[in-house]
Amino acid sequence: MAGLDPNMVYGLVTGLLFGFLLQRGRVIRYDKQLGALRVQDFTILKFMLSSIVVAMVGVYILLDMGMVKLSIKPMIAGGVVVGGLLFGVGWGLLGYCPGTSVAAVGEGRLDALWGIAGGLVGAALYAEAFPWVSRTLLTMGDYGKITIPQALGMNHWYVIGGAAVLTLLFFMLSEKKGL
Repeated sequence: MAGLDPNMVYGLVTGLLFGFLLQRGRVIRYDKQLGALRVQDFTILKFMLSSIVVAMVGVYILLDMGMVKLSIKPMIAGGVVVGGLLFGVGWGLLGYCPGTSVAAVGEGRLDALWGIAGGLVGAALYAEAFPWVSRTLLTMGDYGKITIPQALGMNHWYVIGGAAVLTLLFFMLSEKKGL
């Protein structure tokens, strides 16, 4: 392993672990994807909320210990809205999101290769359109490099605690409803 960039190794291990958890959580199953899109099965939403809360805790512990620095990207509403719409349409058409499509291919579902190919084509089109996008979409609603705790003017641990409590309440309610 001499000469390997440790960040690349960490990224590979983290990606493999995340893919394993996607598979074990059954969130790459078509029925779970369809259930999420039809708002009938919250398995994927629960998985993602769990991942977000755990990541928030981990990142901010490392930040508070001075072991990492955040590289905050600007919040640009134009790009977020259009990107979210494209993501949703692609997910609805294919039945996989980008992460689950890679995991599905790893599980042997070759239909997900269409989504990966579409993502690569989309990335190439975005690269070609970037000069126009940067003059238009990426100027609409630019809120700058801001985090949710900064926007709320609160300590990040209050926001993380609130997110954790809301996530747990959502879990309890959705379990009660059988979702």
